[in-house]
Amino acid sequence: MSYPVTYYCPHCGTLVALDREGYLADKSVTPYPLEGWTYVAPTEPFDGEEDGESDDTAVEADGVRFVCGESEGVDWDPHDGVRGTDVGGDEPYREPDAEGVGCGEPFYLSFVRYEEGREIDPEAEAEPVEINPDPRPSGPRGPGGPGEAGGPDDSDGGFW
Repeated sequence: MSYPVTYYCPHCGTLVALDREGYLADKSVTPYPLEGWTYVAPTEPFDGEEDGESDDTAVEADGVRFVCGESEGVDWDPHDGVRGTDVGGDEPYREPDAEGVGCGEPFYLSFVRYEEGREIDPEAEAEPVEINPDPRPSGPRGPGGPGEAGGPDDSDGGFW
């Protein structure tokens, strides 16, 4: 038996209802996909053994990808425009489309994943960054050390 479960779009706050099985293992709803997670459309099978049958060719989805107001197979804005007060704010680009439902931006429902019996935490996307590619010195120039030109041993012993 399935039940309607609702989620908010993190961009504009539009509510979406998705029919889910009794057991939920939701991790998060984010405006970006988690690195390493596999997402399917809401019309694709995403719950492990949805019909009680195990199919070796079935895709084991790690989440669902929605396009706000546009994805098929879900009920958009099931509460007729009632949105949370914590979304949108004073940012006009986060407001839902006045002419239709939703903002048209993608967002992602991610499920909990396990590897060898332990929950996997999502990792930030790896992007190598080179902090200072310029071969400049890392500190200010100063007097040389002992034995160097301009150092304390390179003195005639007098004052300037």
